[in-house]
Amino acid sequence: MYKHLIKPILFTQNPESAHHITFSLIKRLFNLPVIRSVIQSAFAYEHQDLEREVFGLKFKNPIGLAAGFDKDARLIDEMSLLGFGFIEIGTLTPKAQPGNPRPRLFRLPKDQALINRMGFNNGGVAAAVERLKKRKSGILVGGNIGKNKDTPNDHALDDYLYSLHALHPHVDYFVINVSSPNTPNLRELQEKEPLKRLLFAVKSAADHYPRKRPILLKIAPDLSDNQLDDIIAIVTETKIDGVIATNTTVTREGLETSEKLVGKIGAGGLSGKILKKRSTEVIRYLTSRSGNAFPVIGVGGIFTAEDALEKLDAGASLVQVYTGMIYEGPAMVKRLKMGLVGRLVET
Repeated sequence: MYKHLIKPILFTQNPESAHHITFSLIKRLFNLPVIRSVIQSAFAYEHQDLEREVFGLKFKNPIGLAAGFDKDARLIDEMSLLGFGFIEIGTLTPKAQPGNPRPRLFRLPKDQALINRMGFNNGGVAAAVERLKKRKSGILVGGNIGKNKDTPNDHALDDYLYSLHALHPHVDYFVINVSSPNTPNLRELQEKEPLKRLLFAVKSAADHYPRKRPILLKIAPDLSDNQLDDIIAIVTETKIDGVIATNTTVTREGLETSEKLVGKIGAGGLSGKILKKRSTEVIRYLTSRSGNAFPVIGVGGIFTAEDALEKLDAGASLVQVYTGMIYEGPAMVKRLKMGLVGRLVET
C-alpha cells in the first residue's frame, strides 16, 4: 500500500514538506483508537531470537529508528507501534535553532538516497524533555546530542554537557554527534585530541549519576583507517560504551543520478543504498581491529533483511534505519525482523 499509493503522493511534495505531512498524519491517525489497534495488529512481530542485551540494556529486537526522523521527541509513542526495538531522538542542541536555509533535503530516487543539509534544526533540549516526561510507551530511547551552530568548538563541551544533564533522567543512552557534515567545523571535533577531551569530560559527567546511561559516539563514514584506529584507541581509553557507524557521507562517488543534478543540489550529507558498503566496511574494521572491544550500532543503506544481516555479520550488535523506511515504508521494520529470525548469531 505504501509503495503503490502513499509514496507516490508524498513524492509529489518536496521532501521536507512530505516529512511534515507524514508527521501530521501519524500524530493524528495513530492516536485514534481504531487506527491504533489496526496498526498494532498489522506491525506486531517479536521473537525470542531477536532479543539482545547490549551495553547493559535489553532490546526486544535489534532494529532501531535512527536519529533525524523524530528530532524533537514528538512521535515516540506513535513510532513505537511500528515495531522498532529502540528509537533515537535528535540531534538536540541546548538552544532551539532553525537549521540551514531551505531547500535542505533532497531525494535521489535513482539511487534510493537522500541528501540533507538540515543543520541540527530542532526546538531545543528543554522542549524535548517536556515531551519525554509525557511519553507512555516503554520503548528504549536514545538521546543524540550536538552543539549549537553559533557555539565555537572551544566551547562545544558546554553544549554537550548541558544536554546530557537535561536529558539524563529521560533517555536510556546518549549519542555524541560530532560527525554531521552540516554544522560548520563540527567534524573537527573528530580529531584525536579534541575528541578525547570531549569524551573524557562527557563520560566523567555521566558517571556522577547513580543510574548508568551508556555513552556512544557517532562517526562519519569518511574517516581513513588511521582515523578509525584513533577512534578505537579513544573509545578504549575513555571507556565510553560504543560507536554508531555511520553518519552520512560527503562523497558522491558511485551515484546513478546525473552529476549535473547532484552538483545543482550542492552540499549535504548523503544517505541511502549508496552508503551500505562503506558503513559495513567501517563496522567490520572497528570490530575486527578492536577484537570486539565495544558494541557497534550499524546504520547506512539498510533496506532488506539481508542488508541488516550484513551489518550484524560484520560485527554490529544493533542496526538503525531511516532512508530505507522513506523508500520502503513502515512495513519494512516487520520484514526486517521476520527475515532475521533464525539467522542471527549473538555478537
